[in-house]
Amino acid sequence: MTLKGFFITGTDTEIGKTAVTAGLAHAFAQTGRRVAALKPVSAGQDFVDGHWLNDDVERLRAAGNLGLSSAEVGALQLRTACAPHIAARIEDEAIAREPLLHALRWVGGRADVALVEGVGGFRVPLNDHWDTADLAADLGLPVVLVVGLRLGCINHALLTAEAVRARGLTLAAWVANTVDERQPHVTENLQALQRGLQAPCLGHVPRLADAGHATMARHLVLEPLLGHLSS
Repeated sequence: MTLKGFFITGTDTEIGKTAVTAGLAHAFAQTGRRVAALKPVSAGQDFVDGHWLNDDVERLRAAGNLGLSSAEVGALQLRTACAPHIAARIEDEAIAREPLLHALRWVGGRADVALVEGVGGFRVPLNDHWDTADLAADLGLPVVLVVGLRLGCINHALLTAEAVRARGLTLAAWVANTVDERQPHVTENLQALQRGLQAPCLGHVPRLADAGHATMARHLVLEPLLGHLSS
């Protein structure tokens, strides 16, 4: 099945990719579209009420509106909280390219909008010969970049954008997510990011006490993304 949607990546790990992906999913669902928010590879689970669960997968499952199961949202969920290729080695699990792509296309193809969240930054190894940049290229989806606003974010964002375009992918938009609320010169940072990234900004998200998908959606705009869905 052919996917329509976006690949969500970030300038680093722990910079709010899942929160932004969930917010986008909620916003698209509010327009009446069928939305699948997916995280094909995750690492780190907790044992809750008799089940092993990944928090990111559960947040995305709740944000979509197709009634997907945890296994459909997160095709491969590893228990060890570390880089996925290391977790897979520890758990004697193979991260295999074709089965993962098949699962993504099967589930995501049922949606009007598939939001596929990567893991960590843009170039995280999945096995010895395949990384998350390869995954994004295999899917061929336009990319939304989540920029964690903190010291060093301009360099990280511009390098990531360069890597995205080097793979022949479109940087559709970016989101500024406040990681360090004490960061100085925020306006100047945002201006530099806008000039350097040369893509529309979907929103500047403040530090939120409640980062639920409905709250996050209120800080994001969808208009710059809509043209990519009709192309």
